[in-house]
Amino acid sequence: MRSSILRGTVLVLGLSVIDAVGAETSVEADADSLSVALKQVDVVANRANSKTPIAFTNLSKKELTANNDGRDMTYLLGMTPSVTVSSDAGSGIGYTAIRVRGSDPSRINVTANGIPINDPESHRVYWVNMPDLASSLRDVQIQRGVGTSANGAGAFGGSINMVTDAPAEDAYAELSGAYGMYNTNRETLRVGSGVVGERWSFDARLSHMGSDGYIERATSQLWSYFGQGTYHGYNTNVRILAFGGKERTYMAWDYASKEQMEKFGRRYNPCGEYTDSEGKRAYYPDQYDNFIQHHFQLLVSQRIGEWFHVNAALFYTKDDGHYDQYKTGRTLEEYGLMPFIDADGSLVKKSDLIRLKYNVNGFGGGQATFNFRRDKWDVTLGGTVSDFDGHHFGRIKWVRNYVGPIDPLQKYYDNNGRKFDANVYLRANYDINRYISVFADMQYRHIHYTIKGESDNWDWATSSLATLDVDRRWDFFNPKLGVNFSTGNHRGFLSWAVAQKEPTRDNFTDGDSGHYPESERLDDFEAGYTFNHKLFSVGLNLYYMSYKDQLVVTGQLSDTGNPLSVNVPDSYRMGMEFQAAMRPCEWFDWQFNLTLSCNRIKDFVEHIYEDEWTNPISFDRGDTPIAFSPGLIFNNSFNFHHKGLDMSLQSHYVGKQYMNNARSEETVLDSYFISDLHLGYSLKSIAGIKELRLGFSIYNLFNKKYFNNGYAGAGYHVENGEKVIYRYAGYAAQAPIHVMATATFRF
Repeated sequence: MRSSILRGTVLVLGLSVIDAVGAETSVEADADSLSVALKQVDVVANRANSKTPIAFTNLSKKELTANNDGRDMTYLLGMTPSVTVSSDAGSGIGYTAIRVRGSDPSRINVTANGIPINDPESHRVYWVNMPDLASSLRDVQIQRGVGTSANGAGAFGGSINMVTDAPAEDAYAELSGAYGMYNTNRETLRVGSGVVGERWSFDARLSHMGSDGYIERATSQLWSYFGQGTYHGYNTNVRILAFGGKERTYMAWDYASKEQMEKFGRRYNPCGEYTDSEGKRAYYPDQYDNFIQHHFQLLVSQRIGEWFHVNAALFYTKDDGHYDQYKTGRTLEEYGLMPFIDADGSLVKKSDLIRLKYNVNGFGGGQATFNFRRDKWDVTLGGTVSDFDGHHFGRIKWVRNYVGPIDPLQKYYDNNGRKFDANVYLRANYDINRYISVFADMQYRHIHYTIKGESDNWDWATSSLATLDVDRRWDFFNPKLGVNFSTGNHRGFLSWAVAQKEPTRDNFTDGDSGHYPESERLDDFEAGYTFNHKLFSVGLNLYYMSYKDQLVVTGQLSDTGNPLSVNVPDSYRMGMEFQAAMRPCEWFDWQFNLTLSCNRIKDFVEHIYEDEWTNPISFDRGDTPIAFSPGLIFNNSFNFHHKGLDMSLQSHYVGKQYMNNARSEETVLDSYFISDLHLGYSLKSIAGIKELRLGFSIYNLFNKKYFNNGYAGAGYHVENGEKVIYRYAGYAAQAPIHVMATATFRF
């Protein structure tokens, strides 16, 4: 048992771990992974295995490491089925986002060792706050659809379950670096003690990443760390770990219109732009987002006899930061400032100003799971309790030509969000016979969310900042049922699962008491089949995701003029996911996946305002495509490997996407097809170095000019008594062909 622990194949993952099955697993044994070869894995409580009737994909550490040259975690997952990624800076570093089956980041649940990572208010994960996390991960599982019962606010359309590195048996040191175009660079140092005194081990990592970005001024300076100490007992394992990061990123999230790109170039960035005293374009140099985030986890695992495991965890996330933003022509009254008389004797009600918007959060809680596995039964009882405290406030840093008193960094809004979240679930898998097993997963979740204080939105009806007085409770019951069939190389499954989700913070702060939304419900129906052979594997998954009261943007505005997310009664996503892998010889394998989908809102009604503000008119658009949901996604990878040399040609196709829900042809993201070439060479035991790995990557090999994200809006004006509709859009331009080189030294 002790030697197994030292190899890192036993329970060290606290609450998340169910069992310590550490046997070598082949393609035949893990039918749904569609990987040519799989490494040792631990089965994790919120993870799926070959008997779980859901769609998922595993990425091993080797696969993560092969492409890890500094790009965000989202881009390392970009070749998995039904996934699209985007980058504000255009090069995959800085602010990035990921969608699964079209579901936006607030609907994708992210955990690390089973601990929730999503921000409880926005429901999003800001990967820029955890740069180079991939260097400290053992593996990742992406679940598509509802998946298993998971902890976190984003558990709705997909899940990303990360497991951090297990302690190494032997002492090591690793130094890696990368450099490429746009002054992109990464420096990482990893060290580990190995097992000390047969019981203890320690690991640490420090990283720095930087980039000028493809988009103008979209610079990033990112720092991160990871550290852990582990105690290995015969039946007890304890791990305490901390990881986090600090980011300083120049804003690039406003995007540019195609007209602006034609005038100023594809790399044009409108963020921070203003007109100086000479009437020329200028840019505010401090238009930065600044944020620090720390994650702390205490994970305990206890084996009781042959059949029971008890696991517990405590966690706490602390983060704070602000962004520094230049705003032009702002109404002073909105910021708690009085109009003033300028040098010409004119009354100034609007002026340029610099505002700072702060966010200070604390998020903590505890988890426990009890697992019983014997004969035909595998049963887990688990639960989580968490509490979140988010403080939001804004300050005024400067006002152009202001005459009158301004307190240093005076506040102009201040509010506080509190969220209590508790869930309990019971999951069981029962083997009816050697071929058929049934699955049931029942979760109850309770949420209590309050927001108190002043919003940053001005209410013109009351001539004051909008008051926030939100006090909402939700109780969700989320059942999941399925059946799995497996024999030899064949596996099939059928499942039905329910997920329900509360609105995000923005749904309340950008709305008003008359427009507060209700929760959403998703019924997910899945059917899958895979066939695995030592030379090839194929798989087909069919899904139908039926939404009740899904929150979508309709063009409707709140009383304070902000876009509202509105509950639409009926919408759905349905599709087919096909995967295949082939290994005809030792030195070559071919893998690809294809998603065909139809994503629709039934009976969609669009609202358009005169001059984007008053006198709304409505249009019944019928059944319309859901925004940012391409009907076709295709990934292809040719992989060559011989001795220490490896080469991979990866291609990614994403079909046309509408950027609103009204099927507007004027505001679409055109389809794009891009290819990346990765080269690597590893040398063993050279000049006192255990391993030296050199890598070289060419991204966007065929120099495609494309966009992978954006925004769209609409308004109308009256000409000769007729209403004339106009539409506008901004686009996230992505880098043309560019290169990165990497080197890793392991001692």
